[in-house]
Amino acid sequence: MVPVIAAQGAPRSSRPRVRRHGVAVRLPPTVPGLQRSALTVVRDCLAVKPGEDVLVVADDATRDIAQALRDAARAQGADAVLTVMDERETDGSEPPPTVAAALAAADVFLAPTSRSLSHTQARKAACDAGARGATLPGVTADMLARVMDADMGLVRARSRAVATLLDAADTARLRCPLGTDLAFDLTGRAGLPDDGDLSEPGAFGNLPCGEGFIAPLRGRGQLYATSVAAVGLADPPALLMVESGRLTGGFGPAADALLSRLRAHGELGTNLAELGVGTNERATLTGNVLEDEKILGTVHVAFGASAGIGGTVSVPIHLDCVVLDATLDIGATRVLDAGRLVLEV
Repeated sequence: MVPVIAAQGAPRSSRPRVRRHGVAVRLPPTVPGLQRSALTVVRDCLAVKPGEDVLVVADDATRDIAQALRDAARAQGADAVLTVMDERETDGSEPPPTVAAALAAADVFLAPTSRSLSHTQARKAACDAGARGATLPGVTADMLARVMDADMGLVRARSRAVATLLDAADTARLRCPLGTDLAFDLTGRAGLPDDGDLSEPGAFGNLPCGEGFIAPLRGRGQLYATSVAAVGLADPPALLMVESGRLTGGFGPAADALLSRLRAHGELGTNLAELGVGTNERATLTGNVLEDEKILGTVHVAFGASAGIGGTVSVPIHLDCVVLDATLDIGATRVLDAGRLVLEV
């Protein structure tokens, strides 16, 4: 849990103020930069307006960040509610029915939770009902303050350029010096940007932002993952084998742990769910896949649920694996070369 600095321990002059309905509102001091990034999220990404209903969903480990986001939404004049649920068992597990109903009733939602709600039916139903929102699974105060301080104009341009290429292509090929060689069939699938622009009804993204991604139709080959969701940094990197759009085997402790989690949900748990390209220059390798998958010049491949991002598989798990020093061709276009973005934006 992120430590909270008691309000009485900070000088009054150091506490940031914003205006709500013309009245100064003082936000509680926490991690330096957290308030600024929380305001960036609600004001610049979600364009929260006075009078809107904003729901912030948290669990016990993320209360402090959730409170900062709620305070920022209140400072924009919204009617903001914070709800705390029990931590879900896995990424992609559904929230309680009461939270699902609240998501669908909100104008805007934010979900800084320990486990991801991104690929849940509850999140998708909320967006289908017109709510716009963001999930922040596993976010920390330091991460939010640092990664959301990127050049958002560049992040958006990169993410949209990658998504446009993915949308137009039928194939992609991923390689890396360790021996990654994975071919993707993208036929009929739509590329999407996670660029932080969540201002339109029904918009959804992952924050901190910074990727272009797609749900592949199928894929075949192998990859070496250095960061694995629910595991952390993999040393040595996990070797993962993919056949006919399924994760079929692997080598190394991280691979064994990943396979165990995915296979607990049957064959669909091993579905090849996502191909994504990181586009955020402020993201660094930490072992927290929420940040690692956004690193500029990396590629991430996910397994499990894909229905929420244009695929057809609905299962209560979605786990990402990050490939470093990646070379990626989308169609006939070289996008990454040994971890360097070479796509013109």
